[in-house]
Amino acid sequence: MISADLVVENCRQLLTCAGPVPKRGAALADVGLLEKAWVASRRGRVVFVGREKAFRAKVRPHKRAVWVDAGGLVALPGFVDSHTHLPFAGSRVEEFRLRLKGATYQELAARGMGIQTTVEATRKATRAELLALCLSRLDRMLLHGTTTVEAKSGYGLNLKDEIKQLEVLREAAGRHPVDIVPTFMGAHDIPKEYRDRKSAYISLLIDKIIPEVKKRGLAEFFDVFCEEGVYSVEETRRLVEAAQRAGFKIRIHADEFAALGGAALAAEAGAASADHLLNITPEGTKALAASDTVATFLPGVSFFLMTDRRAPARKLIEAGAAVALASDFNPGSSMIGSMLFVLQLGVFLLKMGIEEAINAATANAAFALRRHASVGSVEIGKTTDLLLCDAPDYSSLVYELGTNPIRHVIKNGRLVVRDGRRI
Repeated sequence: MISADLVVENCRQLLTCAGPVPKRGAALADVGLLEKAWVASRRGRVVFVGREKAFRAKVRPHKRAVWVDAGGLVALPGFVDSHTHLPFAGSRVEEFRLRLKGATYQELAARGMGIQTTVEATRKATRAELLALCLSRLDRMLLHGTTTVEAKSGYGLNLKDEIKQLEVLREAAGRHPVDIVPTFMGAHDIPKEYRDRKSAYISLLIDKIIPEVKKRGLAEFFDVFCEEGVYSVEETRRLVEAAQRAGFKIRIHADEFAALGGAALAAEAGAASADHLLNITPEGTKALAASDTVATFLPGVSFFLMTDRRAPARKLIEAGAAVALASDFNPGSSMIGSMLFVLQLGVFLLKMGIEEAINAATANAAFALRRHASVGSVEIGKTTDLLLCDAPDYSSLVYELGTNPIRHVIKNGRLVVRDGRRI
């Protein structure tokens, strides 16, 4: 008999999102639907997925096992948010007001606002202040179903404050149930003090900051903003190669505002993901389709910046690329912490199918973080990360807007949200 310390019984529908990853093409539309499902967990790992009859025959729950009645609820894997800028201080609401009057993101950046505003605020913030902000944001994300989150530095742009952000993420990871995957993004922008000396800052990153971050074991990934006015393709290549030599896995902000060829570079470099992609080239599409680099869509940015530009999701899916959805939670272009809303935007703005969007926010997002062996689907041996939603059918998760249907959240086999409240 299989031993279990947590049982979820009577799920109206369970979306397992199981199967080989990354999901591409027709497989992206298969959410592994199981009706009237039961799930059992032991020590944070799934030990049974199936129907009641098989459960009764195979599983012996502990006397003190936790039972969760999911009668009438829809269950699916916890969301994996594979692109956020979580550790920041300050607000950019004034920029938001200016954008409402017609200013563009690029115009505001040229006026010294944008990322630099957040850099100043984050440099001034104490570790305690930054930690409190991160924990509060993680609470809100958890209530909306995110159980694994990637989090980038990039608002320090010097050794001291990049280290501060990453150390805050490490402390937050030890104090919060949401799993945090840390990314070093010292190449998020060029700091003001190096504005006319970009090559010197690149050398600083390569010679000092990248090695120090790796030495301290503070990040798993390295990310760079490959964009006009930030880092060119050749500068990005130089930074990526230095980060790879140091032992980092790679992510790239690519082809957001201009078709520079960042996506093609990401595929060439074997990056885990290329993110944004609003202006991806045909060559970039082909390169991603032929690689395991995940095309990560951030539709919240198009929504938040009120632009007509969209990532060509259908073209990439039909070309055979592996695709994911993420929030890009940040103070300037996507103050969106709800992955359910991002999933909805994937359907409404990017014309993804409901099932495609669900897999893109779970199984494929886990692959984008190279965490697919443990999270992103409900399968035996994987971490028990489960959302229980008050919905008549999983399609209603997209059909019904403006509410949070997530009633319970199970993380690592523990009930951490009950009836919409943090435990």
